[in-house]
Amino acid sequence: MVAGLSFRTAPVEVREALAVPEGEIHDVLARLRHRGLSEVALVSTCNRVEIYGQAPSEDAGLAAIHAFMAERAPGAVPRDAEHFKRSPHFYLKRHIAAVHHTFRVASSLDSMVVGEPQILGQLKQAYLAAESAATLGSTLERCMSQAFAVAKRVRRETAIAAGAVSISSIACELARKIFGQLDGKRVMLLGAGKMGEAAARKLARMGARLTVVNRSLERAEKLAKACGGTLRPFEDLSDALIDADVVICSTGSPHFVITQEVMKQVTKARRRRPLFIIDIAVPRDVDPRVGGLGNVFLYDVDDLDVVAKANLDARQREADAAERIVQEEVSRFMRWLESLALTPTIVALRQAVQGSLRAELERTLPRLGGLSESDRKALDKMCDAMTNKVLHGPLTALKSQAAEGQGTALLEAVQALFELDRASESLRPNREVSLPPARAPGRNDAAAKSRASDAASEAEDTLALGPAPELAPRQVTSDANAHADGAALRGDTALSSGTQGPETKDPEPRASLKQGPPAKGPAAHSPSGPHSPSLQGAATQGPATQGERS
Repeated sequence: MVAGLSFRTAPVEVREALAVPEGEIHDVLARLRHRGLSEVALVSTCNRVEIYGQAPSEDAGLAAIHAFMAERAPGAVPRDAEHFKRSPHFYLKRHIAAVHHTFRVASSLDSMVVGEPQILGQLKQAYLAAESAATLGSTLERCMSQAFAVAKRVRRETAIAAGAVSISSIACELARKIFGQLDGKRVMLLGAGKMGEAAARKLARMGARLTVVNRSLERAEKLAKACGGTLRPFEDLSDALIDADVVICSTGSPHFVITQEVMKQVTKARRRRPLFIIDIAVPRDVDPRVGGLGNVFLYDVDDLDVVAKANLDARQREADAAERIVQEEVSRFMRWLESLALTPTIVALRQAVQGSLRAELERTLPRLGGLSESDRKALDKMCDAMTNKVLHGPLTALKSQAAEGQGTALLEAVQALFELDRASESLRPNREVSLPPARAPGRNDAAAKSRASDAASEAEDTLALGPAPELAPRQVTSDANAHADGAALRGDTALSSGTQGPETKDPEPRASLKQGPPAKGPAAHSPSGPHSPSLQGAATQGPATQGERS
């Protein structure tokens, strides 16, 4: 089961009320565990608050989650559990729907910006937090681990993360497109706000020689130091424009900061060196008439928005392929989950049949008189052979249906027909039948040990379910535990979601833009010099900065 809310269902005021700071995660997980969730993980970002876990029943899980949320945000969460379930702000996903949601979230298919990479890291952090708090059981661990693998497969097999979709990222990619690479190029950043900071950090990673110009020296100095750049006072703007190769503007000024008059003087001093200006500010920082001056090439936010929309459209097209991958992986996970219920059923079924056969043998033996050792061995083998013969058809059908993800109904039918719950209580794995003593007393028990070993080997052969899945589940230590782990198939609730886990760097996104506005700039340049590209192909890569942030 997954329970929570996101930007799709709830306004920011409700999400803020339920958000859990990082320092409180362990305490919240412990309280949810105490309230009745057997396994639990928590994802809390600015765009979603979700609880993933498992409970003995859906009612118990829902009660625990509702109590926690109502206690944390009494004004935003309905007091009554039934009203909570029907609230448009919250959602509750069960069993296969919960697994499907978890895989979609990890693959960034449920994000505000499809393909953004932040949510996968946040899920991994949630995984680690749950592991540290000892609230991560075998089922939830398997679900989240497979979700990480699904996300990596989606990025490897699709171009869902290709192309920058934030304006600041596209501006930086355009600057790189102009020169091929920015190593050693002089890039001036005008403004040190949020968009300017995002651009500065990206430019620094690209190897640009960064100069920050801002009215507030304190903020500009802090940003320049963080990015390895230099600081120039706002009064030196004209000189900074003369020295720069690329200018990125992102101030919060209500008026033009770079006017036509200023740029006329700057172009004279530059002696026909081309200057590329990327204005991402709203309102604009650069007088649009500047774009008409010789050797000045101006792009504004509308030009970049065309690229962003083209990239988003391309990601949406890739999302269809990603959804197919998610569906395949959900089916694989559900087959594994069904196998948890299959194993104890096979064990109980074998015990029931073998117990009945040996009980009949025990009633018959007194009428046969004393038996030799070889006679007893023959009867033991006969019981085992009859057990295998009787179970061959049912076990083959069970395994076949489970492999196709359709074993639940047949499993329940077998359990009902053979009364396996009652049988499993009365039978024990190594239940022995008292046989009359052998005619040759004094013999050691080597033959008995051999028979026990043979029986164990036959049981292993009978229980074999084929090759292990790609992500091996934790070992089930007892029939009871295995039965409990598979309880979700018989009505128990599996709450699935998470925070972040132990994976490293994701593959770099790929692909290029398909369209953009007309090119601006000189008709031709030398191979070693800059060129003014159209926005087609600009910003082919780059993470979205508008994704989910913790």
